[in-house]
Amino acid sequence: MDSATLDALREALRGPVVGPRDPGYDETRAIYNAMIDRRPAAFARCVDAADVMRTVTFAREKDLELAVRGGGHSGPGLCLVDGGLTLDLSLMRWVRVDPVTRTAQVGGGSVLGDLDHAGHGFGLATPAGIMSTTGAGGLTLGGGHGYLTRRYGLTADNLIGADVVLADGTFVTVSEDERPDLFWALRGGGGNFGVVTSFTYRLHPVNTVGVAITVWPVESTREVLEWYRAFLPAAPRDVYGFFALLCVPPGPPFPEEIHGRKVCGVVWCVTGDPARQGLDETLSAVRDPAPPLFHFTTPMPYPALQTMFDGLIPTGLQWYWRGDFFDRIADGAIDVHLKYGENLPTPLSTMHLYPVDGAAHDVAPGDTAWAYRDAVWSGVIAGIDPDPANAGLIRDWAVDYWNALHPFSMGGAYVNFVGADEGPERIRATYRDHYDRLREIKHRYDPDNFLHANQNIPPA
Repeated sequence: MDSATLDALREALRGPVVGPRDPGYDETRAIYNAMIDRRPAAFARCVDAADVMRTVTFAREKDLELAVRGGGHSGPGLCLVDGGLTLDLSLMRWVRVDPVTRTAQVGGGSVLGDLDHAGHGFGLATPAGIMSTTGAGGLTLGGGHGYLTRRYGLTADNLIGADVVLADGTFVTVSEDERPDLFWALRGGGGNFGVVTSFTYRLHPVNTVGVAITVWPVESTREVLEWYRAFLPAAPRDVYGFFALLCVPPGPPFPEEIHGRKVCGVVWCVTGDPARQGLDETLSAVRDPAPPLFHFTTPMPYPALQTMFDGLIPTGLQWYWRGDFFDRIADGAIDVHLKYGENLPTPLSTMHLYPVDGAAHDVAPGDTAWAYRDAVWSGVIAGIDPDPANAGLIRDWAVDYWNALHPFSMGGAYVNFVGADEGPERIRATYRDHYDRLREIKHRYDPDNFLHANQNIPPA
């Protein structure tokens, strides 16, 4: 992009435009996954919907490849395109809560911490992720799950409206009543159908939650998973717990004698009044499979739970991840988890199994683009390390682990856990029989596939 084109874009926008020769360019192009090192021709840092409309129109007129960035948490780095234009929503961070209707309107560049903080002032929240730094937009468009999913469903299940700039630069509002086809596609179909400048969510009463962390020696993985696969689906919907294989972080609340030890564990969240519910009593069964190395319980404000892992895995690490959906934890899968859990390649590398049952199963399979209402867990294998020299090591471990585990899966994955190198058949598998309907909607709203820097669904 030459200087005249950059100047023309600057004149069109209220927000700043950052090019390769501008101060702060390297900081602007940095995203959560430091394994991604791409150099866009420019960043259009939009401050409102008008900026977004003008950026989309400008990119079309100049025949520029366009990517969209919200929170910048895309594991495959789909928010950056070498030599293209990144439409950056990160300055559009705002939340407006209506405590009477229990709804929140959220700017397209907001992160989950913005929503959690604003809602908490009114004792309200919506299901969304497990880290406050995750972008609300990308998480929602992929479907979204988190600590509140068993109680209140997916993030997309709680989306009730959105403002969208389409691929032709026009602005529309969508809901169940306005452009319901597009609204259906946005709830799980990813960033294929437009640039969302604001989301409107349904909120629920959530204030203080019960939090627990239980870890066992990694050698107990078999016994723990055999217990967990029976306990969790049968537990009340107020009880959520994701299973993990990890190395114990070197800090509180973990005692020093287990720092760095390879373990399996569960991070628990219990909604409702922890004092009334009796957190210790609710989770008394954690001692059934094997004696825990550590079991910690405390009541905690919900936003504090959402920030618990922010410091452990900050922006700027090397990441490689792959995911799958599971309707059961098979005996053969347990063998795989034990093998790769005992061989975690780096202290931060991990595997998580997130529950997506409970209220998420109340929604009919055809009501949203999310195609796995029969899944019980959404799994992710994440190789993580700060050192670029270990990029190959963590990638090979994650791919080998995934190859061994995939035969026990349902075939598709949460789209936000799909890597950029997995191919179009993985996207088709992720959407099952919704795929052709999504292609038709893509043709209706983006027939030229202008918005293709995503987990792409080509137009019919």
